[in-house]
Amino acid sequence: MREDQRDGVSLGTIAREWGRLGVIGFGGPPAHVALLRRLCVEDKKWLTPVEFEDGVAATNLLPGPASTQLAIFAAWRLRGARGAVVGGVSFIVPGLIVILALSALFLAAHPPLWVEGAAAGAGAAVPAVALGAAVGLMPSSWLRVGTHRAARTRWLVYLVAGGVAAATVGPFLVLVLIAAGLAEVASTRATNDSPKEYGLLPLAVAPAVAVGGLAALAWVAFKVGALSYGGGFVIIPLMQHDAVVTYHWMTAAQFLNAVALGQITPGPVVQTVAVVGYAAYGVAGGVFASVIAFTPSFLFVIGGASHFDRLRRSPVMQSFLTGAGAAAIGAIAGASIPLAAALSHLWQLGVLALALVWLVAFRKPVVPALISAGVVGVVLALAGAPVTR
Repeated sequence: MREDQRDGVSLGTIAREWGRLGVIGFGGPPAHVALLRRLCVEDKKWLTPVEFEDGVAATNLLPGPASTQLAIFAAWRLRGARGAVVGGVSFIVPGLIVILALSALFLAAHPPLWVEGAAAGAGAAVPAVALGAAVGLMPSSWLRVGTHRAARTRWLVYLVAGGVAAATVGPFLVLVLIAAGLAEVASTRATNDSPKEYGLLPLAVAPAVAVGGLAALAWVAFKVGALSYGGGFVIIPLMQHDAVVTYHWMTAAQFLNAVALGQITPGPVVQTVAVVGYAAYGVAGGVFASVIAFTPSFLFVIGGASHFDRLRRSPVMQSFLTGAGAAAIGAIAGASIPLAAALSHLWQLGVLALALVWLVAFRKPVVPALISAGVVGVVLALAGAPVTR
């Protein structure tokens, strides 16, 4: 598309179209990418197929929510920094409004019986969602490491390390992800003698486990937005221990509800962090957590989009993501263990088993599974089954 045509795309048009995607964007990152491609490439022809695919590849190399970053990037290509801000905010806000409204309902002190049943049913399926997400991510990550035995052995080590970390030392998972990435960089350099190129690598920061209040919430949200590798589902192990054990913002059952709400609402899956923020400090906390979590995405795209070609060609970044991505997949799978341990009623195990068949064995969509599990929970609750948290 010619530059003069791009100049004709107004900020109002970006706000309208990206807002519409934020409203109808159910189904997580794959659905968001498909909707963005249909809008920007097929219908409006604002971007060429090559430009769009380059954006997909580059944003998948960044930490944080890739589909949100893709939405910001596409708007940046049309109207620069102002377009990126307008497009990104328009894409994020509809889902934020919906998930905060549902948080008020599901996290109320004394919710109606049918709400408790829906929460218990949908929450029972969440461990299967995590395991299914990990299984779905494994094939592409496995192919990425190539056929060398040493590389595949390292991949398995990173996978196991991420899983163990998610199940045992949740607050320090970020350090495990970064360590896996750096270990792969070191191993690749030792094998290939590739040039040093560390300028593009993200920096680790020490976990702020001793702080409390808004600083603690800011740290949790920052980890979700700036230090998560491997897709939106890695936020589950990143947040779980902090939200439930370290800061006691919510119970384990409520965290299951938070993950479920993040899956069934439109827009980015990372909106789950808004539920955690709501549990900690109400609506203001939910908005605050969302702002902190998504701000890095805007900074990455607006500040670095012009360097995305270099990022894609960087062998160091490719190696880092190979290691960190494998550890992230292991972490997603490992998170299913404490999530399943949070279930407190025998009937929930039956729902979990059915969800495992649907999501892991048959590889079916997540949203229908969670809605169906919620309906089962409502029916059983009204029939007298135990649903209290």
